[in-house]
Amino acid sequence: MKRALLSVSDKTGIVEFARSLVSLNFEIVSTGGTLKTLNDAGINAIDISEVTKFPEMLDGRVKTLHPMVHGGILHIRGNAKHIETINQHGIGAIDLVCVNLYPFKATTLRTDDFAEIIENIDIGGPAMVRSAAKNFQDVLIVTSNSDFTPVIDALKNGTDTFEFRRSLMIKAYEHTAAYDSMIATYMSRRFNESSDAEFISGNLVQSLRYGENPHQKGALYQFDNFYDNYFKVIKGEPSFNNLTDISGAVKIATSFGADPCVTIVKHGNPCGCAIKANLYDSYVEALKCDPVSAFGGVVAVNGTVTKQMAEKMNELFLEVIVAAAFDADALEVFESKKRLKLFTLNKNGLLATPDDKYDFKHVLGGFVFQDTDAVKENEVKNAEKKGKHSADAAMMKDLEIAYKIAAGTKSNCVTYVKDGALVAIGMGMTSRVDAAQCALKKAKEMELDVTGAAMASEAFFPFRDSIDAAAGAGVKAIIEPGGSVRDDEVIAAADEHGIAIYFSGTRHFLH
Repeated sequence: MKRALLSVSDKTGIVEFARSLVSLNFEIVSTGGTLKTLNDAGINAIDISEVTKFPEMLDGRVKTLHPMVHGGILHIRGNAKHIETINQHGIGAIDLVCVNLYPFKATTLRTDDFAEIIENIDIGGPAMVRSAAKNFQDVLIVTSNSDFTPVIDALKNGTDTFEFRRSLMIKAYEHTAAYDSMIATYMSRRFNESSDAEFISGNLVQSLRYGENPHQKGALYQFDNFYDNYFKVIKGEPSFNNLTDISGAVKIATSFGADPCVTIVKHGNPCGCAIKANLYDSYVEALKCDPVSAFGGVVAVNGTVTKQMAEKMNELFLEVIVAAAFDADALEVFESKKRLKLFTLNKNGLLATPDDKYDFKHVLGGFVFQDTDAVKENEVKNAEKKGKHSADAAMMKDLEIAYKIAAGTKSNCVTYVKDGALVAIGMGMTSRVDAAQCALKKAKEMELDVTGAAMASEAFFPFRDSIDAAAGAGVKAIIEPGGSVRDDEVIAAADEHGIAIYFSGTRHFLH
C-alpha cells in the first residue's frame, strides 16, 4: 500500500481527491484542519502524530518537521543504503505529497495585526513541498487543486511518467518561490523605505503565438488571478501587441469611473476618446478624432456593446474591441468580421481594472521599479487657477478628460478636448511645442474645429509658444502641472489671450 500526505490550507476538492486516492489503494496521512475535514467526510485518515510519534506542538508551528516525515519523502527508492536507513529507523515511505500553503497574502489584506500575519507564514508546508519536489522521480508533489484530476488520471492509467512528475516538480518550486517572494516583499514594504531586492511573480495565463514580432516568443502572466477572474475571450486570440494596447485603452476608459467612456488606441497611444450621453455617441465622437489611425486599432468600451454600436463599428476595420459585455445581437453583427477580436473585462457591468500598486520596466541589465502612476480623484478639481480667467463647469469637465488622456499618453504629449471628446492629440514628441502643433495640424486635416477646446499636457510648458499656438486655434482653457522656470511667462500669455489656466502640481510623464 502506498501512502499520501495531505495537508492543505485551501481545502477545495480535497475530499474528492482523497477518496480517489483511497480507491487507488493509498493510505492517507494528514494534519490539523485537513485531517478533520477528511475524517468528517468519512475518510479514514491517519493523524501525522501517529507517524512522527510526537504531538503537534507550539500551537501547530511544529507538526511535520520530523525525520519520520522527511525521511519518508526524501529517500531514493533505488538506493540500497537509503532503504537500509529508513528500515533501520522504522520510517515508512510517503509516495505523494499534497500541500498548499498558509494564506499569507489573504491575511495581510484582511488585517494589519502583525502577530496574526506572522502566524500565517508557513514553515512545514514549504519544507515538505521542497523535499517532495527534490525527490520528484519517486514522489508525486501536488501544489495546485487544478492538478487533482490530472494526477488521479495519471495514477489510474499508469501515465505518471518521469516527464509528468517533473512537470509537477517545476510547479512546486514555482509555488514556493512565489510564496517566499510574497513574504519578503510584504516585510520590506512594511518596515523598509526601500527594498534590497524586488520580486516579480506572475502566473501563466497562456502562451502567445509570438511577442512584439514573429521571431520573439511571448506569453501572458497575471497577478492575483486578474485574467482568470475577469478576462474572457469571445472571438479571436489575443496577441502580445493586442494585450499592451488593451492595457492602455482600458486604463484611460476606466479613469472616469462609471462614465460611458470609449477609448481608441493604436500602437499604445490614444487616437480617440469621448464621454457623451451614451456609449454609442461616445464611440461616434471618439472615432472623429482620427479615423485613419483608428483603422486596425483597439477600442475599449466601458460598458456593454449594443447591436447599434456593433453596426457602427463594423463600418471600419478594427482589430480588437474590449468591453464589459456584448449583447447577443451585437455578436451576431460581428460574425461577418473574420479578423475582428472580441474580449470582455467585466466587473459589475463595467470594464475591470486591477489595483496594481507598482510598475516596472525592463532596461539594460535590469529593470526600473516605481509606484504606479494614476491621476488622483480630485487632482483636476483641486488644480490651482493661475491666471485671471476661470473655466465653467463644462470646461472643467473637458479639462479633466484632456488631462487624464494626457496622463495615459506617451510623452511629450498635448491633448485637446471639446464637448467631452478628444479632437486633437500630439504624442511621443521630443518637443512639447511640436506635440501641440502636430495635434493642431492633424485636427485641421480631419476638419475638426478646436475652437473652444480645453488643452492639457502631462508636464509643464517650458515656453509660451505652445500657449500662443493654442490661442490661435481658439483654445479657451489649459491645464498642466506647472513647475517651469518660465511659468510666469506662460500664465501671462494665457491672460493675454483670455485663456483660463490651471496648474495641477503633479507631472504624469509616460516614457
